[in-house]
Amino acid sequence: YGLAETIRIVVDVSDLMLKVIASLIVVFVTAVAARSTEMTLKLQVPIMGVIAVSIGALVMGIDGDVAQIQNWGPWTEAQPVASVAAAEAPPVGFWGVFAVFFPAVTGLLTGLSLSGDLAKPSHSIPRGVLAAVVVGAAVYLTLPFLLARAGTPEQLSDPLVWTTLAFGGSVLVMPGMWGAVLSSAFGSILSAPRTLQALATDRIVPDMLANNDPATGEPLNGIRLSGALALLAVFFLNDLNTVASVVTVFFLTTYGALNGVACLETLIGDPAFRPRIRVPWVIPLLGFLGCFLAMFLIHPVACFVALFLEALLFIALSRRSLSTTWGDARSGLLLTGARHILLSLRHAKIDPRNWRPHILVFTTDLQKDMGLVRLADHLGQHRGIVTIVRLLFGDVEAYPSRAEMVKRDTEVLEKAGVLAFPEISVVTNRDQGILAVAQANGFAGLDSNTVLLGMNDVDAADGVSELTRLFNLTRKFDAMGKCTLIRCSHASSPSAEGGRIVLWFAGKRNNGDLMLLLAHLMTVSRKWRRSVIYLKSIALNQAEAEARRSQLAKMLPDIRITVKVQVIVMESGQSTAEIIVENSAKAGLVMLGMRESTPGEEAAYAEQVHEILARLPTTLLVRNAGEFRGRLI
Repeated sequence: YGLAETIRIVVDVSDLMLKVIASLIVVFVTAVAARSTEMTLKLQVPIMGVIAVSIGALVMGIDGDVAQIQNWGPWTEAQPVASVAAAEAPPVGFWGVFAVFFPAVTGLLTGLSLSGDLAKPSHSIPRGVLAAVVVGAAVYLTLPFLLARAGTPEQLSDPLVWTTLAFGGSVLVMPGMWGAVLSSAFGSILSAPRTLQALATDRIVPDMLANNDPATGEPLNGIRLSGALALLAVFFLNDLNTVASVVTVFFLTTYGALNGVACLETLIGDPAFRPRIRVPWVIPLLGFLGCFLAMFLIHPVACFVALFLEALLFIALSRRSLSTTWGDARSGLLLTGARHILLSLRHAKIDPRNWRPHILVFTTDLQKDMGLVRLADHLGQHRGIVTIVRLLFGDVEAYPSRAEMVKRDTEVLEKAGVLAFPEISVVTNRDQGILAVAQANGFAGLDSNTVLLGMNDVDAADGVSELTRLFNLTRKFDAMGKCTLIRCSHASSPSAEGGRIVLWFAGKRNNGDLMLLLAHLMTVSRKWRRSVIYLKSIALNQAEAEARRSQLAKMLPDIRITVKVQVIVMESGQSTAEIIVENSAKAGLVMLGMRESTPGEEAAYAEQVHEILARLPTTLLVRNAGEFRGRLI
């Protein structure tokens, strides 16, 4: 586009014809790049010579001893020299000039993009970039002072002032200007396809862009796509300044991202981040902030459009499973943040109001116990941590692929919509293994505080003995300070997710507060959102019933959990079991508290409880042994 604009210096052409000329130049540059990278790069050498001659001509044309304009302070505008370009050019501020100037330094990324063609990229890139920065800065900062010594304010208002001041005039200057534009165009058409090729190799863009042409060895599909995009820019962007602004905004996002990643990698201390040139993290941070500030000042709308498009691209790529050859700074950043939080949590004061159910679920068959797993997910409701421990029996050496098992379990849980952390533990004895895992699980204040066990077939012949075993484990979890939940269901009628939640409150053993909190958490979940919590209690007589109602009436407004209260007075000849069974028939889930048992009493207690469970819907037995028992609500 810049090369086409220079045609107007010689011939006055219309805007449409300008676009046609620019398009032909794009096609020419693309065709040359598609033919041979080596030929294109060799063309850069004579082009660089022509540019050097142009700069030398300007130096030779200076005949003033002192600057004819002031170098510092506010600019005093002069009448511009009559020219089409000067007459039509609107006044611009600093950031508008910056936007036009900035593409001159985008050649740095061009060199980086060609790193795949270098013999020793790690050796050449740092030296090449630093040399380009130094040489480019020296040239660009020297030229304004040279022009100030050679021209008057009136002359410097002419965009083609160089041709009038330089030795030899336009004969030596114009080839240098055309060469500079062509050099930038060739560099871009070489680098863009290779960037696309690298992205295709990492499966971020279609694989077809990764293929080289068998005849030329060039990434021909990437070259064609780059040329097509350039043609679209020629036809849909109004003028050269607009092209420069768009290029500047997107290049600044690239530079900003590079600085941001360098800052994060330095802060998190990623062992794989080992730059040869080390700088404090604050320097890339300033570069990151400076790039995005410059974007906003150049063109606020273009800035937000660029950020929006890049955010969409990031979201799209994040949803894909990428097989990449490079690391991800996010994992290191998250790990550093998690470590800092855990260190802070270790010394944090934990209050009953901050208590969350960190649930440890034991299973031997994940698919079979999915109902148990879903219950844990409903109870945790993304406020606590749910860990699913699948037990394997035997020797640890017999299961060398445990990592693959964990990966498959993770996929099963994600497919089921369950947010939990799966683990695999190899044990020789089921109960001893459960106790060992429960003691070792967690660290830094994130220890599991609740254990969820399952009894999938209450009606089985060994139901009482199974319940006895679970009560024995419950007593040991009590000693660890862990709450115990036992889900008891019938194999013939698996529980539905949803329905009434009937909670039996006795107010004696501090189980009621945990049951109320868990019931509330369940009603927050999607499956149980429309469920109603029924808080039921049994009284021996009317006086005790009134006292219980008074107790609940004072408690419930403070805990702000919506429940329906029913206090049932036991009639003569009725048993507690009969009342519970009769008033729980329509429940989706029943919650019963477990009393503390002493060694040797588990079997008798299990027999009593089993008699009730056999006639109840799915039931959750709850034992609160945490440090905040009695104060959770």
